[in-house]
This record gives sequence, C-alpha cells and structure tokens, in this order.
Amino acid sequence: MNVSQASKIWLEYHRAHSKHNTVRAYQFTIEKFNQNFANLNLNKVSPDDILDFMAKFTEGRKPQTKRIRFSHLTAFFNFMGNNFDCDFKNPCDSQMLRKLFRPKAVVHWDIIEKDTVDEIIFRTDNVRNRLILELMARGGMRVSEVLKLTPADVLDRKLILNDTKSGKQQELIFIPQKVADRLKEYIRIQKIEPTQMIFPICYGAARAMVGKAGKLVGIRLRPHDLRRHAATFASRSNVPLEIISKVILRHSSLSTTKSFNCIPTRF
Repeated sequence: MNVSQASKIWLEYHRAHSKHNTVRAYQFTIEKFNQNFANLNLNKVSPDDILDFMAKFTEGRKPQTKRIRFSHLTAFFNFMGNNFDCDFKNPCDSQMLRKLFRPKAVVHWDIIEKDTVDEIIFRTDNVRNRLILELMARGGMRVSEVLKLTPADVLDRKLILNDTKSGKQQELIFIPQKVADRLKEYIRIQKIEPTQMIFPICYGAARAMVGKAGKLVGIRLRPHDLRRHAATFASRSNVPLEIISKVILRHSSLSTTKSFNCIPTRF
C-alpha cells in the first residue's frame, strides 16, 4: 500500500469518528506529505524522509507547531500499523526524531484547596464578580463560556452552552442549586433581557477581576485555576473519572482529562 492509498483510509476513518477541526488539521499535514511521498510504499518511508519533510514543512514555525505536525504523522503511521500490518515499523519511531520533536514538558499546577477557594468567593463582595467565580469554581466553566451566557441559556441548574470550544452545536453544564438560584436572582434584579449577556465584560476585565480576588487571600489566581479546582474537588469526592471528563470538564477524551494535572494518579 502506498502513502496516498493509506492516507485516504486514515482520513475517511477520522471523518467518521473525529471532530471537524481535528480532521482539518490531519488533512492539512497529510496532504503536504502526499505532495512528496504519495506513490511511495509505506514500508519504504524512512526516518530520514520524515526528517527531510519536517524540515521543509515546518520551516520558520514555532516548536509547538512542529511537535503537533510530527504527532500527526506519528498517528498516521501508528494507525496503519495497528490496523493493517502488525509488523510495520513506524518511521517516526526513531530516537533522533523523538528527541527533536519531543512533547513539551508538562507543567504541574499547584492545586488550590477548597477552603481557599471558598474564602476567595466569600470575600468577593461584588455580586456579579462572585457569580463569575462560582460558575468557574463550582461548575467547571471556562471564563469565555461564562461571559457568553445569556438568560435564555439558564434552565435552573442546567446551563446551555452555544458556540462551544469542542465544535459541538451545544453543550450542557450543571451547577449547584444554590448557585443557580443566585444566578436567576441576579438576572431578575438586573432586568437582563433573554438574549443579553449576563456578564457584559471582556476577557481581560474578567481575568483582572480573578487576579484581584486571589490577592485577597495572598495567592496568584488565574481563571483556569478555578476550573481545575472543580475537577479536583469532584475527584476527591470520588466522582468517577468518566463523569469528570464528560460532564464537568466536557473533554473529548479521557486522556485529555488525565493530563489536566488535577486528577489523582489512582485513576
């Protein structure tokens, strides 16, 4: 089987099983690879071929981009080996290439304890700001998701998220009843129309507010720290990893959740 035939099979598989943006990224890389190696038999592709291709394909690109493109090729050859030829040797699997395009070292974040998060929230007097903090810390929401909310998206404890990061048409977010009650009361008092933003501030303002809230208790706080806290608290409360991944964090795969640096290794 040559590279062109194999790439068609690989892309067809991902069109049926992967998200649109993932398919686009894979397609971009493999189409470039096909320009050089379309008629070459898979078994004839060498590590030197991969190195030469990567040098030309990613010239002037950032290291992260180079790692991503290399991972696309690695996934392509792994797929073909796993599904069509168990004896196939992945040309990307060489010490030289792994060293050149090794994944970036994982950053381990300090986990903020529940007592600290509770203090941050309780010491925030502004009702709007406190709600934003609670939605991230109690509901696992991204700050961008919080800022997009409208009253039409609020169905008691269930929030409807449109224009999602995952590419899905909609996602559901579940929040504690007390937070839901305070959110509805805030909407009522502020007389916010169904299609208006509940929190009409920009990302920069929200990030600055979160940082200021952290300073009240003497820590450096970023919006994503609160989302991590939601996952950590759920994990320590023995919520199954699958629920944390699919319901709280709304990740596309468990591997993403495991690399979130907030889930105990017992999972």
